Amino acid sequence: MRRLIINADDFGLTSGVNRGIVEAHERGVVTSATLMANGQAFEEASGLAQSRTRLGVGCHVVLVDGAPLLDKTHVHSLLDPAGNSSGDPHFREGMGRFGAVALLGRLAENEIEAEATAQIRKLQSAGIPVTHLDSHKHTHLFPHVLRPLLRAAASCGVKAIRNPFERIQGSQLAASPSLWRRWTEVGVLRSLARQFREAVQQAGISTPNGTLAIVATGSLNKRLLRLMVENLPDGTWELVCHPGYNDADLQRVRTRLRESREQELRLLTSPSTRDLLAANEIETVSFRELAVAR
Repeated sequence: MRRLIINADDFGLTSGVNRGIVEAHERGVVTSATLMANGQAFEEASGLAQSRTRLGVGCHVVLVDGAPLLDKTHVHSLLDPAGNSSGDPHFREGMGRFGAVALLGRLAENEIEAEATAQIRKLQSAGIPVTHLDSHKHTHLFPHVLRPLLRAAASCGVKAIRNPFERIQGSQLAASPSLWRRWTEVGVLRSLARQFREAVQQAGISTPNGTLAIVATGSLNKRLLRLMVENLPDGTWELVCHPGYNDADLQRVRTRLRESREQELRLLTSPSTRDLLAANEIETVSFRELAVAR
């Protein structure tokens, strides 16, 4: 049996991203989305989510490139020591800086757990049954972040979490040589995969066999998607995507994903994509079904 969760990240980032995710769900193949509790369009996204009960909605835990929900005194180790131009508390920018302190163990796990719990509870307070957790820029691949996120999930009754370690084949890299650099950059982090699986199993939390398209973020196209789908092994996998509209609000956001969001939206709503999944006998599900199956 081959099952695929098609999850759209960054729900709540902007109105254009919200609109793209809803369209990719209603007219396309997206089954799941993860909502940013501190996103500027959170209120709109939570309303859209509540009226679309087939869409599984998880919490996109933000610990980089954003602002905390909790007071700065409760998340001191997570903040950018340089601050920002407004003087408001702000997380570190970029995975590189965050990863360095995470690997060195300089992030307070109790602060990560508290902030993650606050973000999950905000979704639940808005009436959203949170199906799973993942994290912005996949920060929970680091053990010092994963452990407190698993505790937050348990305390909030969340039953599933993204497996951020990707399965990729040489044919995919050959089809898009530009992916080699990104694949090499994240290569050192693949050594953390075993620790991830052991920690998740011990916590009693469900997780897919792995992910697709993380390395291809910003470069996902019809050819790459076909290679991923046609070579999908048995099990339950997650395709990570970022549909949306590149509108004026997105221009004010610090992100490299702009035109690519509209390209992914076209791909995810194309009848040929639905036909591709059907031809390969792949069942599309959400994290809701994954947690129930455990």
